[in-house]
Amino acid sequence: MKVGDKMFVQELATLIKNSKNTIFFGGAGVSTESGIPDFRSETGLYSAKQNYGYSPEELISHTFFNRNAELFFKYYKENLIAADAKPNPAHYAFAELEERGLLRAVITQNIDGLHSTAGSKNVFELHGSNFRQYCKNCGEKYTLDYIFVPQNCDGNIPKCEKCGGVVRPDVVLYEEQLDDVVLRNAVKCISEAELMIVGGTSLAVYPAAGLLSYFGGKNLVIINKSKTPSDKRAQLIIHDAIGTVMHDVMRIINVL
Repeated sequence: MKVGDKMFVQELATLIKNSKNTIFFGGAGVSTESGIPDFRSETGLYSAKQNYGYSPEELISHTFFNRNAELFFKYYKENLIAADAKPNPAHYAFAELEERGLLRAVITQNIDGLHSTAGSKNVFELHGSNFRQYCKNCGEKYTLDYIFVPQNCDGNIPKCEKCGGVVRPDVVLYEEQLDDVVLRNAVKCISEAELMIVGGTSLAVYPAAGLLSYFGGKNLVIINKSKTPSDKRAQLIIHDAIGTVMHDVMRIINVL
């Protein structure tokens, strides 16, 4: 196991260049570099408790959604949507690697859609996307913009224009299961990968973090500012911002 920062970026670039099957598995740290706060951080926890009276995990749970949809949507609209956020160098790097045939897939725990915005095509969104909405009752699909139009809502709660049912985000709430098709495809990619790059995640949120158990390839690389429970399994650990790392990696790959 090697632990370091920029001195190991060259090694990561070489691993990517030589790998026949590379995937990326990312978390909230990828999006924070685009200005999207991590709601599970100490700041996010404090803000939720102070302003809404509950922890983020409570506010975006299946139980809370059913019990108090008004407050659920108030928190959701004010904290979990960053429609103006732009992809950062990490998002663009993985999109370019895929285009070059050097990356098979992106598996993300984020719901902001930034990997797709950056140009990645094979993206598995484990927790869904807040750009997609659907009616709980009839299944009618809606865009993100729809839920912000006052005429479409009863208070904060978006209503279906067809049947009057509640329109909810197509995201996995706490207490809900991951989408089976997305999960199976993610597991298949992980189990077949030769190189797995993990970035911007503490690997503490399950069941997503448990997916690393399916990786049996040659090289596991972890890029994260702090330690993770899976560090002992990694061949290479880089403690730095993933956008910075991947920007430098791409500069090296361009001359390899």
